[in-house]
Amino acid sequence: MSKLTYHKRFQMERRLGPGLRLPTLPTGYRLVAWSPERLLDHTEAKHLSFAEEIDSQLFECLRSAEGCERLMREISGKNGFLPAATWLIEYVAGPHKIEPCGTIQGIKASPRMGGIQNVGVAPLHRGRGLGSALVAAALVGFQQAGLTRACLEVTAANEPAVRLYQQLGFRRTKTLYKAVEVAYSLG
Repeated sequence: MSKLTYHKRFQMERRLGPGLRLPTLPTGYRLVAWSPERLLDHTEAKHLSFAEEIDSQLFECLRSAEGCERLMREISGKNGFLPAATWLIEYVAGPHKIEPCGTIQGIKASPRMGGIQNVGVAPLHRGRGLGSALVAAALVGFQQAGLTRACLEVTAANEPAVRLYQQLGFRRTKTLYKAVEVAYSLG
């Protein structure tokens, strides 16, 4: 049996202004600009970031590596895809050990608005400012594309993400509800 449950999500926006620049990352981490050859690294970072999180309950594609790859191919194939607002963070653990650990994608949502898609940082790398760095890099990319505003959606129950976006200047503009079918047993 299954039933519908609703998850509250916030649409958030902010203006882009002067002073935006690419962030400095902690030692051992590096920001990597989008290239199609790195799609599978974005996929790995996305899967590590979302597989065990609340958003994987809302968006089935985030539950598996295959779903994350389909999502990356879909986003990067959109007409409004913005490579300049799409970034990967890698952790360099040694000369032959490099781990994709963070990802963000940007799209042109309207003539003036950039849309942030799927900010993700793998659990072992959280708490180091990498999420802020990804958003800052995407905002620079939006500004380079001539956009003046940025928007995103976040699940309300993801309080750390909501706080992060508020600290980065995003303000809630709308509350949405995402319907999800949940399986349950009677016995």
